Amino acid sequence: MKECEMENNLDYRRIDSYNKSIRYNFAFMKETKSMDDLYAKSIKLGGDKGFLIPLCELHKDDDELIEMLAQWRKDNSFAYPTRFPVTFEGTARWLKNAVLGVEDRILFLVVNQHGKPIGHMGFANAINDGCHLETDNIIRGVTQDSKGIMSFGMQSLLCWAETTLWPEDIFLRVLDDNPKAIDFYKKLGFIQDRVLPLRRKVEGESESFIPVPADDKATPDKNFIRMVYRPERNAGHELILTAGPSICAREASYALDAARFGWNHHWADYIKKFESSFAEYLGVKHALSFSCCTGALHLALLSLGIGPGDEVIVPDLTWVATANSVLYTGATPVFADIDPQTWCISHASIQACITERTKAIMPVHLYGHPAPMDKIMALAREHELFVVEDAAPAIGAEHKGQKTGTFGDLAAFSFQGAKLVVAGEGGMLVTNNEELYQRVYSLWDQGRQPGTFWIQKNGWKYKMSNIQAAIGLGQLERVDELIEAKRRIFRWYDNGLKGIPYLRLCYEPKGTRSIYWMSSILLDSKSPIGRDQLRDELRKRNIDTRNVFPAISQYPIWPKKQSPQPMAKMVGNHAINLPSGVCLREEQVAYVCGCLKNILTS
Repeated sequence: MKECEMENNLDYRRIDSYNKSIRYNFAFMKETKSMDDLYAKSIKLGGDKGFLIPLCELHKDDDELIEMLAQWRKDNSFAYPTRFPVTFEGTARWLKNAVLGVEDRILFLVVNQHGKPIGHMGFANAINDGCHLETDNIIRGVTQDSKGIMSFGMQSLLCWAETTLWPEDIFLRVLDDNPKAIDFYKKLGFIQDRVLPLRRKVEGESESFIPVPADDKATPDKNFIRMVYRPERNAGHELILTAGPSICAREASYALDAARFGWNHHWADYIKKFESSFAEYLGVKHALSFSCCTGALHLALLSLGIGPGDEVIVPDLTWVATANSVLYTGATPVFADIDPQTWCISHASIQACITERTKAIMPVHLYGHPAPMDKIMALAREHELFVVEDAAPAIGAEHKGQKTGTFGDLAAFSFQGAKLVVAGEGGMLVTNNEELYQRVYSLWDQGRQPGTFWIQKNGWKYKMSNIQAAIGLGQLERVDELIEAKRRIFRWYDNGLKGIPYLRLCYEPKGTRSIYWMSSILLDSKSPIGRDQLRDELRKRNIDTRNVFPAISQYPIWPKKQSPQPMAKMVGNHAINLPSGVCLREEQVAYVCGCLKNILTS
């Protein structure tokens, strides 16, 4: 396998995705105008201590809260000087202009289990080219009955940032004459980075501190200590799972809205929005939601007239649903081998599988790696074959700048709970062909005459619910962030596994952009330990893994018996999916790499 073709650690897409995430997530939280939506967007504190509630539009006319914030600001002005006076009127302007009116700043109220505000904390200066987050305005305004709640609040805030925004670093600045605060942050996992000298600046009623220029030799009035979040966490203390989604306030808010109001005249609001947004994201004309990706593949094949006596070429290394969808039509799946680098279907093997009965090719973008669609489409045109892309695990992946799912006659995606974009379950069929879309729609709608209950032909029930679509829409609106999180996880593996014998990572080839839905390794046949034994050893160390799919031609369910393809069988027997959940932390990946090194070299 070739060396990794990925961009630098902080490429333009990573920076753009991070800054877009800040803008979208902060704005989404701050635009809240109703109490029920506010709590849907809250962050729950560990130990059932309370919540972090985003300060938002709802609070601008809450005089009682503004009065409380003004008092907190006054009590803590020694540590948080500001250009806005610490009066009621000044605090109202501060809330409107310096918190709600700044796109890269967010502030959360810390409330206890009874809903009583205890303090506040948040982030500022969050849009930058380094993908850094700065904690901001950490104030405990109430000391009675609030022991430990600020610590729980900070832990929850940092966890939210790590699993929703994915910054490269989280840091804070604290005045060096505030040892109590410094000790508090150290206990949370912050370490001292450097000292920043400051000069006092007084303007009317307000006071602030500004950095001292590097060439200024005068004694500073105060010093800020810059502290960086570097917690010591026991990565192997709990089971590190192979997969898992990131669910944030956006999905929770949409799902609550769909559950409360998504009925009767609004039964399909989120379904329609999800479908149109999905089509827009891919740049295709039509998208139709399904209860599962398998159903979408099934009806895609039926819309092409594929049935008994026909053959459809599928890769020998894939989830069984790919070939099952062929079986559902009465046609026969024919198994092609895979490329040794990407583990996707091999162009040369497809060529060898074509017969007079072949009607379609079904490439799979396995584990988020794009199949060689330019070669596959050329082959399909040469032999007048249909192409149906199984893009179940590959939303957002690209082949030569074009997104997967946009090459073939039709394509299908999955939102099963382990995928990049999740809805619990579900799928989406996409196409640019109007006639095929109408055929699929009729089959999908039980074969009925539009606008009536009259059934004019046989059909199927593969529809998605409005609540699933609400969750899926929230995920889709974060898809670029989720992709960058997956690619960052692979970079960690790429760095951590260098020099470890007997294993090779599965890389994206040049000219493609994988979403690395799974980070996968192939164990060398000369390894002193077998694949299954290696997985057992990892499990003893609290590391969950999965076998890569076996060569599915070996299953006894197919009408046409084939010997397994050699490369597919070799990869299926010796490859492993490593922990790849989108919320995985760097120290967890480092722990996995360390365990692999220890097992394979001891």
